[in-house]
Amino acid sequence: MALGPRLDIRQTQSLVMTPQLQQAIKLLALSNLEIETFVAEALESNPLLEMGEVRREAGEDSPAEPSEHDSAPDFGGEGALDVADHALDPEAAPGDFIHGEGGDWSRGDIASGAELPDLENRSSGGPTLSDHLASQIGLVAHDEREALIALRIIGELDEAGYLLTDLRQVADELGIPLAEAERALATVQSLDPTGVGARSLAECLALQAREADRYDPCMARLIDNLHLVAAGDIGRLKRMCEVDDEDFADMLAELRSYDPKPGLAHAGGDEGAVVPDVLVTPSADGWDIRLNEASLPRLVVNREYYLELKGGARDKASQSWLNEQLGEADWLIRALDQRQKTILKTSAEIVKRQERFFREGVTAMRPLTLREVAEKIEMHESTVSRVTSNKYLSCPRGTFELKYFFSSGVAAADGEGASAEAIKARIRALCDAEDPKKVLSDEALAGLLKQEGYDLARRTVAKYREAIGIGSSAQRRRQKKLAAL
Repeated sequence: MALGPRLDIRQTQSLVMTPQLQQAIKLLALSNLEIETFVAEALESNPLLEMGEVRREAGEDSPAEPSEHDSAPDFGGEGALDVADHALDPEAAPGDFIHGEGGDWSRGDIASGAELPDLENRSSGGPTLSDHLASQIGLVAHDEREALIALRIIGELDEAGYLLTDLRQVADELGIPLAEAERALATVQSLDPTGVGARSLAECLALQAREADRYDPCMARLIDNLHLVAAGDIGRLKRMCEVDDEDFADMLAELRSYDPKPGLAHAGGDEGAVVPDVLVTPSADGWDIRLNEASLPRLVVNREYYLELKGGARDKASQSWLNEQLGEADWLIRALDQRQKTILKTSAEIVKRQERFFREGVTAMRPLTLREVAEKIEMHESTVSRVTSNKYLSCPRGTFELKYFFSSGVAAADGEGASAEAIKARIRALCDAEDPKKVLSDEALAGLLKQEGYDLARRTVAKYREAIGIGSSAQRRRQKKLAAL
């Protein structure tokens, strides 16, 4: 075969995503609030687009009849929900430390799913922790220089109010002696709420004990040995503190009353409230499912303005630009309408599959996968994944991310299986109800669950227990012993 350049003709097939298709896929993954930002940018760039009227206002008690594009068929149920009887209890994770009234003292509470405020009840306004502290500096600082240093330290605090940055590093960056930085830190630690500016849990609790005039040598030794409190070593602690049973119980009760994360009371200022994308309400014969139009902008094409511009477009370039703007406007409106239909179709299938959850609670959740929903609504699994990302559903039980309703499961006596969330809820209920003198082992938990129709191995029970932040039987025994004091 001769060597040399030559021309070959080959026919190939390839899938090319157009910019419009890429944009449509992007729209699916956006929440309603993110759509608002996207629409605002579209309104600025396209003169033919304008905002249409919203059919329902956010404050209306009785929404207007939804159109065919924003509603889904009801599913048969057993009537309206009794919210008082079936309200979900948020999962609270007891950690290695004792649980005080001010919060969980465990080191892994957030990661392990500890009790947090309901999504819909999170603060959407008000001053941040930094704002709250900065407003007090002028009243307590000795001079302007100390106030400026204190403001810098406030800027280094985390949302719980702790100073995680090395104070020496702050001093070096400001070019001041360490002693001056320590005086400014003492000023910050004198602010409300008491305990902010602490560099450790022990220092945070000590600040609150001093404020309550309870920081005597006995309390100081108790706070310095929090690891023994976590281990439940009562005898050793009483010997170290040199107190009797009554005094020790009083000290422990005082310690529990302190807030281990004082800054969280002002941590919601920067975080907007979660606005649900889908609203689910009980109806006479099932469920009413609709989009939350209070947060969903509506676009229309200003046809009169288009005709006016078209009459003045004399050259081909102007006419081409105008037609391009009209095409983009029409496409965007269709894409948003298709997005609404897809979200509603997906949400309706989720409600249908998890109807028992809406009627009975988390213990009635069933295993559900993206593939099952995708096959039922005749869409690709990746589309369902995008639709359920960053979308929230509001129902009488609270506000949940759509992905919350998807979970793996185990075999159950009814043949349908039980979701991982239902198993976790049942494990938590069993642990909460156990006798402090007869704490259940993982083997015992597995036996009780098997009696209820859940076929789980001991190792699986341990995995679920750890996932929701519940300690081992030995840890729970120590915690219950401390709680009984």
